[in-house]
Amino acid sequence: MSLVGGIRPPIAALSVLLLALAGITALTLGRVGQEAVPQAVKTSQQHFAEDGAIALRASVDESVTDLTRTAELFSAGDPVPADAVLDKIGSVYQKWMGTAVVEISSGKLMAARGENLPLTAIDRGKLADEDGLAPRMVRLENGETRLLSFALLTWKGQPQQLLVASNSLRFPGISLGKFRSIAVVGQDGHVLSTDGIPEPEQVLTDAQRDEVKQSNKQLKSFAETAAKKARVHPLRAKEPGSGGFLGVSGHLTGERYLGERAVAGYANLAAPEAGESTVATRLGLTVVAMVPVAEDPTATSDSAFGLIAAGALLLIGGLTVYLLVRTVQRPLLRLFLEGRRMTRGDLDRPVSVPKYGEAARIGAALERLRRQLTGEPATGQDRPARRRRFGSRTLIAVCAVLLLAWSAPLMLLLNRAGDTVVVPQQMVNDQRERTDTLTDRVRRALNEGHADLTSVASLMGEKTEAPEMKKVLESTLHQHTRYQSLYVLDAAGKVLAEAGDDPRSPSGKGPSDEPIRVVDDGGKEPVIIGTAEVSGREGAAVVGEFRIDFLNSLLKRPGLGEVRVVDDERKVIGANTGYREFEGLPSGRLNALAEGTGQKVGLSPRPSGVLYRDGDDIQIAAAAPFVGGGAAHSLGWTVLSWQPASGLAIPEYNLQNRTVLAGLLGITAAAACLGWLHIVVVRPLRHLADQAEALADGDRRTVLYPRHHDEVGAVTRSLELIRQQLPTGTQRKRDGVTAGLAGRN
Repeated sequence: MSLVGGIRPPIAALSVLLLALAGITALTLGRVGQEAVPQAVKTSQQHFAEDGAIALRASVDESVTDLTRTAELFSAGDPVPADAVLDKIGSVYQKWMGTAVVEISSGKLMAARGENLPLTAIDRGKLADEDGLAPRMVRLENGETRLLSFALLTWKGQPQQLLVASNSLRFPGISLGKFRSIAVVGQDGHVLSTDGIPEPEQVLTDAQRDEVKQSNKQLKSFAETAAKKARVHPLRAKEPGSGGFLGVSGHLTGERYLGERAVAGYANLAAPEAGESTVATRLGLTVVAMVPVAEDPTATSDSAFGLIAAGALLLIGGLTVYLLVRTVQRPLLRLFLEGRRMTRGDLDRPVSVPKYGEAARIGAALERLRRQLTGEPATGQDRPARRRRFGSRTLIAVCAVLLLAWSAPLMLLLNRAGDTVVVPQQMVNDQRERTDTLTDRVRRALNEGHADLTSVASLMGEKTEAPEMKKVLESTLHQHTRYQSLYVLDAAGKVLAEAGDDPRSPSGKGPSDEPIRVVDDGGKEPVIIGTAEVSGREGAAVVGEFRIDFLNSLLKRPGLGEVRVVDDERKVIGANTGYREFEGLPSGRLNALAEGTGQKVGLSPRPSGVLYRDGDDIQIAAAAPFVGGGAAHSLGWTVLSWQPASGLAIPEYNLQNRTVLAGLLGITAAAACLGWLHIVVVRPLRHLADQAEALADGDRRTVLYPRHHDEVGAVTRSLELIRQQLPTGTQRKRDGVTAGLAGRN
């Protein structure tokens, strides 16, 4: 007989689950304590490195794209002297350390601006290869590394020229704070550039020189480790299902020095879309961000609570399993043996009747049936009273209450974090600095967009026809995803050429004097418009409308919580989650934070971070205004970010979350196993008790079918065999008449 799904599997499963849960409780709750360096701080450094990797990747890709597109636009027009090309590039873009134009065939230097470029490192014979124009890194005599980018200037009837530009591998607009350092690391683990660590000659005391030496040593160690880890495939480097950064990233813990522990995050340069690659990602670079974190000397880990909770679960679970075995499993197995004995014809010994519940009712019915099979009449006077004091459902409910008595306090009462949670100051600093970095990234993205418009406008003159304008606009729209539409307006507001979506700027009006502005056209999203004047056409300008999705995509960074971009009136322009255009901030304290951050401290406003406490509601918030030059500075925008401290991996919240999880697991195990037992055993057993009593009362017509091939089903089959052996009412009458006639004779 198959016992799969019978009474034993759910009880055994409950026993195993409770033992496993007791072990998990003892280990996990016992290990959670006040860590010297909280996990939240380590994860924050990982996110910081990811921000740096994204900024560096975007800067390199944007630089290469701008150089290539500018060369294509020059090549599409009439020949231009090399000096004019470099002057035009320098007036529009201020991003390159040095630029030069070289005649490819002869190697002659046509023009140069900025720092001297290592042109001897360029193999002109391999420029025609498949990756001949790919950017490459070269090391200067002073030890610094430069990234050389290339583009071709081609005019009919003239020798082909090579446009070369050099970039330093330093981070654009990364806010490091006071003590953080950041580095770019090559594939071999060699540090290519660093920021944040002063040179030995820049410090004054021997103690400071020792700190610089220790920092360089630790950063070099981190760089070698990070370069090895960055070679792993992203799918194998992350936990299954983890999202966020698409590349390889993580955190490292270093040596302890003067009471502080060095913590670093690392991230390789990853493409913005999964499975793709860009010019920057093919360089194999990794970003390492390091910061010293003060350790808590009083940090301890108390395992008493976990052991007590595990011991209590073992006691309650043992009592629960004992009740199920003693009052359900054993009586049912006894009924199974008694029923099988009766079907074999052993009717001499009375049935051993259990004491409680449905098993007692079935046992009593079996005893009555045994007496009927031995020839005793089944009359109403012989029918015993049914025992209904305690049933199996009552027992299941008692077991559920016992397990709930352990699980409910863990879920609702014990190890609550409360309002005394210690949030590391490093988390507030990181929130402020990451928000400032994000602000600079948004500002630079808008400045780059306006620079593109200026570059396009510089190539349009009085004689440029509409088809040529449209061609340039379509090329720019195709190369840059930041624009929703591009068009050229004359002084009267007439559209001379356009590409992309229909213009949404106010119709009938000429170009605005503001380089970048925001327009509310009554739609579902703000309209961000950039304008660049066209030289040679009085009043005409190239106008670009930025996609709001482009702005919002810049704000989606893990570990920052809610992010909003607001204007000078604190109305929302963009966000990383759903929002309504020009709505206000969700709370007055965020309004006050944005307003206070906008106040000048010295020469310019500064970013700020704050920790709000309102009872158990603890929140980290930061704000950073637009600071720096460029067309976007006049917007006066501010980026705000905030997140609840309960979402951070802080020891108090970790203990609370794991305690709640243990309670949830206890309830889940109880519901699953007791529900399984109720469905498979208790309900069929109650139905069988009714059938057994009906059969003992004289119902010979109802056929008993087993629902499952288990113990209850076996007892059901035994009762069916007994039913077939019992005489029907007609047979009893016929037997009675025959006996009477025999008596007369």
